[in-house]
Amino acid sequence: MKTITQKLDLDNFIDNFKKFYATDKNIEMKGDINQHFKYISSLSNVEFPPIKEVPNLDNQLNRLKKQGVLSLDEIYAFATMIEYFNALKASSLPEPINRWVGDINIPDEISDIILYFTNEGNINPEREPELYEIEKALKQNKSELKDRLYRLAHSSTLKDYLVDTQVHFLNGEETLMVRGGFNKAIKASVLGRTSAGFFYILPQSISHLKEKESILLSRKEELIYRYCQNFSEVMSRHFLFMRFINREYDKFDQYQARVLFARAFEYNFILPSKRKVVKLDGFCHPAIEKPKPVNIKLEKSVMLITGVNAGGKTMLLKSLLSAVYMSKNLLPFKCNQEKSEVGHFKSIEAVIDDPQSVKNDISTFAGRMVEFAKLFDKENAIVGVDEIELGTDSDEAASLFRVMLDELKRKGIIFIVTTHHKRLASLMSTDDDVELIAALYDEENRRPTYTFLQGSIGKSYAFETAQRYGVPEHIVNRAKEIYGEDKENLNELIEKSTTLEREMRLKLEKIDEELESVEKKREALEEIEERLNEQQRNAIATLENRYNAATKRALEAMKAKESTEGRRLLNEANKHKKLSNHAKKVEQPNRRELQVGDFVKYRSKRGEVLNIRNKEATIEIDGLKMRVPTSQLRYIESSPKKVVKKIKTTVNVEKSGRGAISINLLGNYADEAIDKLDIFLSDALVAGFSTVEIIHGTGSGVLKKVIIDYLKSYPKLQSFHGQKGNLGITIVNL
Repeated sequence: MKTITQKLDLDNFIDNFKKFYATDKNIEMKGDINQHFKYISSLSNVEFPPIKEVPNLDNQLNRLKKQGVLSLDEIYAFATMIEYFNALKASSLPEPINRWVGDINIPDEISDIILYFTNEGNINPEREPELYEIEKALKQNKSELKDRLYRLAHSSTLKDYLVDTQVHFLNGEETLMVRGGFNKAIKASVLGRTSAGFFYILPQSISHLKEKESILLSRKEELIYRYCQNFSEVMSRHFLFMRFINREYDKFDQYQARVLFARAFEYNFILPSKRKVVKLDGFCHPAIEKPKPVNIKLEKSVMLITGVNAGGKTMLLKSLLSAVYMSKNLLPFKCNQEKSEVGHFKSIEAVIDDPQSVKNDISTFAGRMVEFAKLFDKENAIVGVDEIELGTDSDEAASLFRVMLDELKRKGIIFIVTTHHKRLASLMSTDDDVELIAALYDEENRRPTYTFLQGSIGKSYAFETAQRYGVPEHIVNRAKEIYGEDKENLNELIEKSTTLEREMRLKLEKIDEELESVEKKREALEEIEERLNEQQRNAIATLENRYNAATKRALEAMKAKESTEGRRLLNEANKHKKLSNHAKKVEQPNRRELQVGDFVKYRSKRGEVLNIRNKEATIEIDGLKMRVPTSQLRYIESSPKKVVKKIKTTVNVEKSGRGAISINLLGNYADEAIDKLDIFLSDALVAGFSTVEIIHGTGSGVLKKVIIDYLKSYPKLQSFHGQKGNLGITIVNL
């Protein structure tokens, strides 16, 4: 029986993916899919050390659990996994994968085992003197053996019998190749014979060297076995950790394989959503060599696909199910990640192949009924059914399947159904929970377009397809006559309806594109306008600063009785003031006088005017209140949010005729003092004073604190400080 991947033509895709595994395993991942997705996304953004291949170690873990002894290769496989996690800890990994890897604590006894291995997986002779001596003796013996064979191969005694002067290896043994009769010249043991009748011989003169080599190798094996016993004993004591590290290595292998697979083929990951939908944009089925991207939306309980033969109906069905399967297993695939959405389904069923079986005495239709009967035990599934009326009368099947589909979709099952017959489509077309899809046909070129139109019933184009594949024209025409003029007219109406709807969809898509283009241009113009306004505000601020600085210099010059220089500086300051006033006027030529309750735009934010005082306004933006110059506000007609009418409060402030350098706020309430202080500072700025004093007294300190807090937020101050020797007076530098 075919697996779901075979039915969906995903076998090659899965095989290619598995090549990226370090250990052979199934593609399914257990646990929280959202957590897996976070780790995969985190790993996708960085380079990480290449993972090393290791065998499946489940049997080895069972032996450790029973305190068995592992071979050196098996122990090194565990050491390889631990070394890899050490390498990951030394790498710069983003969260949350860095925290996960960092929380893996390796026992000291296990870490010590790793130090005994070389990069090739052998015991390091430098850590074991006995092994070092054995290795040294083996090397010396091998050199002597090679030298003896070389001298024999070039000796005059054996010259006439040698086939060549090379040393030949036979089953790991060094031998010479000689002709028959060699025993007249040398005593040797025959180890093998070639097809040409030559002999592989081991001279007796070097047999003692081979015996010595055998003894040394036996000693080495005994020594390595003792190490294996010791290492296995340590690992058995830490069995839980060994099982844990094997599981974590397998988990990381799942992640890294998916990341590298996605990079290799430029695929994207789609995390399954909670909604029971499948929206594909730019999806390409991996089994198709030069695919036409699929753009389709499945948002209803049943998708009914009709239309032209060989027009891609079955591949559309497989594409939708494949996307669900790959998303469910967090396998990357080709699609537009931003515009695609795939829901999560508990199971995926594909009723695609002809279930007819002679062996089991079952017909096509009976087989379909067996498969449908199983669906009544399913819930929260997505099911694809290809050629739903296959194997029986289409009218009877249409009525039967209509009822079964209605019943099954109540169990939360989503169906994707293909059919050539109009009966089922007409029965289900009035259901709001059914999506009709038509496979389109190019009448002019007489070929399928492999594109689809939602909301329509498609024509089968059986006659056109037959003619395209070589059936004689007169036979096709005769078949049309038998088919009947009325039915052909109905097909033409279906075709025209589909064509008109397709043209309408294309026009709507074009209008949407144009609207999107206009919207982008509007946003670009708003950005330019805001940037120019910001430049204008900066220019005004610069002119005002120059005016204030020039006024200050003029007053200082006048105080020093330099009246001529003072008048010149005042004239210069007035020039800057005129430029500033002119800039404010031209900033918004048709500026509306702002009022309390108006909605305004401040930079890129929208807000409401709460209060206006002089040339500054208090506005509220996203629940925050701020005080800004009215010149930086732009009136807007309305607010996107519902306006709550506020009680209007009128504050009458009596403005003094001229500025003063000192104000006495003793005995005032906090709000009364702030109002007077605001007027006082405004008058002092207009008068051009550089330094003023505020008399607030000491008392309980409440009034002083309120005044200090207000001064901190006042925009035109250079600095302020308490008067030396008198804490009841604050000096303000304007």
